[in-house]
Amino acid sequence: MRTSLPRSLTLGAAIAASLGIGYAIGAQPHMDESVTILQQARVELAKAQPNKGGHREKALGLIDQAIAEVRAGIAFAATH
Repeated sequence: MRTSLPRSLTLGAAIAASLGIGYAIGAQPHMDESVTILQQARVELAKAQPNKGGHREKALGLIDQAIAEVRAGIAFAATH
């Protein structure tokens, strides 16, 4: 299954934005890489068949939560 061009562009823009924000407020290479890896994991998990008893969907939500927490950590470090 191929990813659509708009989806790929959106994902690329999100990754670029998260990296750009991290470096603009202070280099956070490990945190930035974590966001990238989590986003890649989310893309792969979203491609999986939704026949996992709700666990796939829960995992997607947890990845979203993890991305938000990493971004919050980057923002916190920039102000402290």
